[in-house]
Amino acid sequence: MKVIIRNDAHEASLWVAHRIADAIKAKAAVSDKPFVLGLCTGSTPIETYAELIRLVKAGELSFKNVVSFNMDEYVGLPVEYPESYHSFMFRYLFDHIDEPKENIHILNGLAEDLDAECEAYEKAIVKAGGFDLFFGGIGEDGHIAFNEPFSSLQSRTRVVTLTEDTIRVNSRFFDDDINKVPKQALSVGVATVLGAKEVIVLATGPKKARAIQQSIEGPMSHMVTVSALQNHPDGIIVVDDPAAGELKVNNYRYFKAVEAAENR
Repeated sequence: MKVIIRNDAHEASLWVAHRIADAIKAKAAVSDKPFVLGLCTGSTPIETYAELIRLVKAGELSFKNVVSFNMDEYVGLPVEYPESYHSFMFRYLFDHIDEPKENIHILNGLAEDLDAECEAYEKAIVKAGGFDLFFGGIGEDGHIAFNEPFSSLQSRTRVVTLTEDTIRVNSRFFDDDINKVPKQALSVGVATVLGAKEVIVLATGPKKARAIQQSIEGPMSHMVTVSALQNHPDGIIVVDDPAAGELKVNNYRYFKAVEAAENR
């Protein structure tokens, strides 16, 4: 696992955007097969998406041959609801880039058969060729997607029940009213994420510092599901200085030194 440390959230977000852009262009240079991209929601990726939009509008990047799958969606929210992840993704990314609508995949939290929806989603990922790159965030308790503590590290896309902590944190998007936050969601599993050829997790701000410390320095555990990235051959955690605040000083210096050596 590689750890990239930047001074602030802006620098960290741009690093991720350019890594994604470079990966899309690198595959396009050698193959006509679509680039399969996993995407996340929440406050953290917004600046990364803004930079991807800028690159597209500048003619430096195209999503015309990208197939995307979002990692999760609330159960019970209409797609037009402002805080549904459908609305989020179109507001912050899809409405501003050239990805064909038929290439966009987001779980349907209103499906009559939620289990069948999850099974079909996994099959669609496989049919697309599997993820070339999965871009995710991290919860304050160390969860990735909605794989809450005690989720199996072998889990696949499924219906999940959200923890009280996650509901509380996400209530900021629902007028700070925890009663408005859905109690369930559909989410890709830990194994779904780890099946990607490359996984990038972005974490910024001091509230993520404890989760980052546990993910990087702690054991791989279903208590902190993003810690499973330790076992990925091409996993990258990108943080700003505040999010790296609880790492051991020697480890912090090590990650900085490794990156400096690679950039020589």
